Amino acid sequence: MKKILVSQPKPENGKSPYYDLQDKYDVEVVLRPFIKVEGLSAKEFRQHKVAIPDFSAIIFTARTAVDHFFRLCQETRYNVPDTLKYFCVSEAIAYYLQKYIIYRKRKIFFSETGRAEDLIPILEKHNKETYLLPISESVEDNKVSVLDAHSIKYTKVPMYRTVSNDFRPDEKFDYDMLVFFSPAGIKSYTTNFPDYPDRKVVIAAMGQTTLEAADRAGLKVDITITPETPSMASAIEQYLKKAKAEEEKEERKAAREAAKLEKERQEAAAKRSEAAKKAAATRKAKEAQVASPKKAAATSKANETEAQAAEAAAKRSAAAKKAAATRKAKAEAEAQAAAKRSAAAKKAAATRKAKAEAAKKK
Repeated sequence: MKKILVSQPKPENGKSPYYDLQDKYDVEVVLRPFIKVEGLSAKEFRQHKVAIPDFSAIIFTARTAVDHFFRLCQETRYNVPDTLKYFCVSEAIAYYLQKYIIYRKRKIFFSETGRAEDLIPILEKHNKETYLLPISESVEDNKVSVLDAHSIKYTKVPMYRTVSNDFRPDEKFDYDMLVFFSPAGIKSYTTNFPDYPDRKVVIAAMGQTTLEAADRAGLKVDITITPETPSMASAIEQYLKKAKAEEEKEERKAAREAAKLEKERQEAAAKRSEAAKKAAATRKAKEAQVASPKKAAATSKANETEAQAAEAAAKRSAAAKKAAATRKAKAEAEAQAAAKRSAAAKKAAATRKAKAEAAKKK
């Protein structure tokens, strides 16, 4: 619930119990009537051929009727006498008369409960009065039927009319709740928005005729006044309070579910990690098993190659030693031969020298 349309005019003083709901429940409240009231002109009023001076008492069922009664009295130049009596459906309407008359100097009567039925005994008590009932030209008033049901003699005359306060094509209509106070408001809504049955909005309505109009239009009323919530503002607050509690409950539930899903995700991730480690260990073990025979064969072959290399090295060492010994023996033999040759040469030289000396002596 983010945006509420209350089909009432904005208050002149800027104060309204509906505005108090904004900060308390974090909603935007827009006061914008579906209907507007237009007063009948003096010329239109005279066409009904009703003379206000012919009546000794006025019955008021709404403050709008009060406004237009005194407006027409002024426009028709009728000076309202102090002796005129006023019978009001509610105390609020009676006090509203102070806008036009001195309250304490007039004969003013009203229903203590605000119900038209409870005004009947007062009207019957003053049965000698001639009653005038200002009404709307375009709206049926169930309070009129109450008067008829109790055979109250009165004359009704239109003094104003209710017309649709049409919405502009470019005007946003993104409300989550609509609040109605009259059948005319219901009619204006259904006229302005023919697709209203498909709109998912909360409907609040006040007054029996308004509830009946909503029912005829196929609108499900979610909020209305009760003895526990006697004003529309309090009824809406009660609804918002429950909605907020339900929303907080859903948020807590969503948070719990999110935490549960996160825990399950973490557990699943841990299981996948453990499974991956286990799979890696299994693969490593298998690879080790496959590699073991190959490694043993490679090791054996390496050892054999090493032994062969060692044996070849030993053979080469022995051959080298043998060759060295052969070379040494040969060198020794050659040295002995050289010595023999030297000795022989020396002996031959001595022989030749001796022969030479012997020859000289001869």
